[in-house]
Amino acid sequence: MFLKKALKRHGSPVEIVTDGLKSYPAALKELGIEDRREMGKWLNNRAENSHLPFRRRERAMQRFRWMKSLQKFASAHASISNHFNSERHLVDRQTYKLRRSTALAGWQTLMA
Repeated sequence: MFLKKALKRHGSPVEIVTDGLKSYPAALKELGIEDRREMGKWLNNRAENSHLPFRRRERAMQRFRWMKSLQKFASAHASISNHFNSERHLVDRQTYKLRRSTALAGWQTLMA
């Protein structure tokens, strides 16, 4: 379903890089593009590396024994993380420092 929508939206690709999952050939055959599949060592690195931040969070969450404790932590962490995440790579140093100190001052007033 996803692949069909992607092909409809972006057109037919020259090659499709996948891993060794057995369901890909069946899906590509159904769409009539099984000959465009590329599969090999290190070809899929770009796609796999884009998932690293998600996998890092997922690995950290495996330490929780009960779902309730995970939910408590995740809700608190999300609000703190969103409050202090100022996307450093998008702004210059002065703007970053100003935003960071504003966020810290706001946090201190909330905690006081």
